[in-house]
Order: sequence, then C-alpha cells, then structure tokens
Amino acid sequence: MFKKHVDVKALQRLSGADKKKLRRTAKERFPQASDADLDAILPPKVEVTVAKYPNRVLVYGIEGEFPMLFDIDGRGHELFPTVYALWKVPDLLPAFTLKGGEVSRFILGGADLMFPGISIPPEGLPSFQPGQPWSVKVPGNPAPIAVGATTMSSNEALKAGDSADGRYVPNEGFYEDIVVEDRNYASPSQPADSSEDHVEGMHDSTIEGEEAAVDVSESHTTDHDIHVEAIEDLTAGVSEVKLPEDNATEEPTEEREHQNLSTEEIDSLLDKCLLQALHTSVKDKDLPIPGSTLWSNHILPCRPTGVTLDIKKSSHKKLSKWLQSKSSAGLISSKEDKHKKEVMLLRINRGHPDYMAFKPEKRVQEPVVQHDNVVAEGSSTKQLEVAETYKPSSHVNPIFMAVGADTSKYYSASEASDIVFRYVEKENLVKQTDKAKVVLDVALCDALYKGAIKKGSAYPTEIHKRDLGSTFLNRMQIHHRVARGNEVVIRKGAIRTIQIMTERRQGNKKMTRLSGLECFLMDPDSLASELQKKFACSTTTAELPGKKGQHEVLVQGGVIDDLAKHLVDHYGVPKRFIEVLDKTKR
Repeated sequence: MFKKHVDVKALQRLSGADKKKLRRTAKERFPQASDADLDAILPPKVEVTVAKYPNRVLVYGIEGEFPMLFDIDGRGHELFPTVYALWKVPDLLPAFTLKGGEVSRFILGGADLMFPGISIPPEGLPSFQPGQPWSVKVPGNPAPIAVGATTMSSNEALKAGDSADGRYVPNEGFYEDIVVEDRNYASPSQPADSSEDHVEGMHDSTIEGEEAAVDVSESHTTDHDIHVEAIEDLTAGVSEVKLPEDNATEEPTEEREHQNLSTEEIDSLLDKCLLQALHTSVKDKDLPIPGSTLWSNHILPCRPTGVTLDIKKSSHKKLSKWLQSKSSAGLISSKEDKHKKEVMLLRINRGHPDYMAFKPEKRVQEPVVQHDNVVAEGSSTKQLEVAETYKPSSHVNPIFMAVGADTSKYYSASEASDIVFRYVEKENLVKQTDKAKVVLDVALCDALYKGAIKKGSAYPTEIHKRDLGSTFLNRMQIHHRVARGNEVVIRKGAIRTIQIMTERRQGNKKMTRLSGLECFLMDPDSLASELQKKFACSTTTAELPGKKGQHEVLVQGGVIDDLAKHLVDHYGVPKRFIEVLDKTKR
C-alpha cells in the first residue's frame, strides 16, 4: 500500500469523542487485545493525529511518534495495527510463522504470501476465517514484521494445500515502504526495546493488509541509508541464521518425512487416498463428477494430517493420466469431456479386488462453523437459523410413498434429492448404456413433467442425473424455516430479503428505511429503540402501505452500511438475505 511516496491530503488531531470511537473500533477489530494492550498503542492522555490520503486511507499515530493504526477504507471495517504497534504489543494479533528466510526475500520485494510459505505448527493450523487480521513472524523472533488479512478460511487452506493458486494473504505493505512523510513521524532503525534479533525479523514476510514502515526525511538521510545497508546484509544472510532449538519452531518429524517421500511412495499414497474417498465420500448418485472436483473435495481431505500431496511428484505427473490408469485397471470408469477438457469420473467398480480388500479409516470430521449465521459474541440476541425446506406436493407424493417416506414431513434439498435417487435405485432405472442418465418410468415421468409439458409435445423418456434432483425439487412446495432460540416458524414460499434503502428528504437530509424484519423474527419497535441509541439519531416505525402486519423502521441519516453490518454481527442475518439500495448516489 505504501510502497511509493504518497502526499498527505490532511493531517489533524482527533477529538476526545473520536479517540474513544477509534478505541472501540480497535477493540472490536482486535478481540484478543486487552485494555492494557490498547493503552500501549493508544495512550489515553496523549494527542492522536490522523493523516488522510487521497485514496481514503487513514493513518493514526501518536503525535510526535510513530503511526500506530491505519484504516484502508476509512470506515473502520479494515483497521490494522502498524508494525510499530506490533513491536509494542507483539501478541496484539494472532500470527503466522514463515518457514524460513528464503520466503522473506521475495516478500520484502513486494510479493504476496502464499500458503506454502507458512509453517504449520505441530498442533495444526489454527482456525480462522477470511478477512481476519493476522500478523507475520519469522521463526525465533517474537516481533511481527507484517500485518494483513486472510483471503480464505483455514478449512479452505488445508483442503487446497500446496496446490492452492492465488494469493493467500496479499502483500499490500512491507517493511521499508512509506507510511507518512512527515517530520512528526520519526524514522526508527530498530524498535525501542529491540535487539539484533528484532532487526533480523523485520525482513521476513508480509500479508494482506498493510504494514507500517519507515519515513524518509531529509534530516535522517544518512542514518537511513546506513540502516538500509544493514537490512540488505541481514536479508542476504538470513538463510544462514541458526534458529533456537525449540519444538514450537521445528516442523513435525512426520511432516518432514512425508516431504521426502519417493515417487513410489507418493503413488501408493495417492491410491490409498482414492480408495478412502471412494469408500467414504464419493456416492454413486453424485456421478459423473469432474476430476478436479474429485481431487479437491474428496481425495485431498483423505490425506494424512500434515502431508502435502502433489500429483506432479508422482510417476503420473498429471491428474488425468492417473485417473486414466485407474480406469485401465478397472477400478473406475472415466472419460475425457471434450467440451470441459478434463477427465470425468463416470462409474466406480465396487466389486474390484482393490476396492473389496481396502478397509477405510475412521476419521472424526471437524465441525464446520457457519459464520454467516452466528451472532456476535457479547450480543444479547439469540442465534438465528434460516433454511429452505420442501414439502411433497401431489405431483411427487407417489414417489415418496413408493420408498416409504412421510408425505407430511418437511425435507431439506439434499433429503428430497435422496428420496428420488432411492426410488431410481429401487426401480433400477439407471440406463445401462449410459450410467449418467436415468430412464423415466410412468410414475417418475408424471412426477417430473405431468402438467408441465405442452399439449401435443412428447414426454421425455430419460433425464441426466445432474438435472434429476433440481427438477424433482421444482415440483415440490418450497417453504422456509426461521428459528431464533426457542421460537421456530415455518412459512410457505421462499424467504424474502431485508430491504435497506437510503433516500433524500426535504432539506437535502438523508433517511434510511429498513423493512422485511418480520421474516427473521425481529421486532421493529425494539430494533428502532436499539438503533436510536447506537447511531445517536431519531428513529421511528411505520406500517407498510397495503401490507398488514408488516412495518418498516425509519432511521435519520445515511447509515446504510453500518446498519447492514449491525444486522449481520448482532442479529446473525446472513448477508445474502440483505439487499441495500442507496438512492442518494448519482
């Protein structure tokens, strides 16, 4: 972000109210920070200045000292501590540790940090979600040297492994970039309480977000040049540095051993992961599936913990060649899709000797946290659960009764799809010459198409497996289920979204309207009272014209972004159910 010199648009002191607001924002953004940590980077009885840049970036600093915080979007949503702040409080943020000095050389040049450059501790990669602020350290040095935000979750990172493409933590700032060119900000050669190890650590990585760096002023030119030379020398020799023998910085023995696997061992591991996936996660109803999906969603999750599985290091070199070899051996049936230009898995030979002889391992699956429905910690609001459900209609009732399923029950999309595939399996309707298609008997044809085909048109005689589930769901009655605490409501039809709209009133004043709250079991009057205190503005409720029992909340001012964030963080409303419209923009 600050690789090149940038002119400051404005520099001013913060008022007492703004300092309190900045402290609250920092507390929310850095949840593991204590009050003492915040006092260290934002002392209560000192002047705090804010530098405003043309690209809306705000840099906060202690007057006469170093910058401590910066805000990318200028709204507090992407607030980060600078490396100076992290030198004062090294544990202000959770930290990734680099594998070694070879990675740091590239990152110091502005390269992005990729997942393979991160050292995974023996206890495993810590859990995180996209957009969370993290710092970066080098082995053996407690002083962070970069800060930013993750671009993927820990589950996605572990699933992708070393085959992950793209930036894991994009490099938008690094040591030696320019945060502020101002005489009020000094140009340090080291942290105040640092040693040589701290200087070593300053040159070993960067992640998404930003990192504060040094200022170059004319009065410090000579010292700064000397410091740059020292940095370059240290960076060049960082690979020769001997790290302390600490279990926390060493790679697990098992991982080191797997990294030195021979080609034959990798081939054997690939076969084991494939058989594990075929036994545990790949179902016949999901076929055909692309080879890339088989690899990322089924094979990679079956690899042993801490193992990097790379198809390029096997004797096959390519995924397509490996799958074709398994097809030649009779374990699976695969075919290259000329349109998609990749191999498709068509069928599994579950009677193959290798399949019959393999005994799958039992593994405990880690629970997946649905963060879009989780209420923020400390909120008094109960957790919200939203789900689409389907009820059998007269069209599909014969299919449900044929497999002994209850026609009065509500089903999820996956459960309803299982019903129709159970019927296909029971009646043996899979086409023998093309396993990807299903032959339609009278009952299934009526369930899918009766009343939907124009008169004079012929009824289909078969359907592709990938279309069967969605077509079957379209013939059922859609409902939605909303639960908050002990209160559960099931309503007919798809769930309606919450509408947030900002418009101008008389006197060029902004007004924000909020409607659709009843669908999510939210009381408009209680919310209006809450928003009045939160935004320090006037609020009221009014019944929507022509919609009995439905109300909207009117909020004075243009708080469209803050209001949407409040509904997500404190009421657990998923983002996909919130629509915003700003009529004040031209």
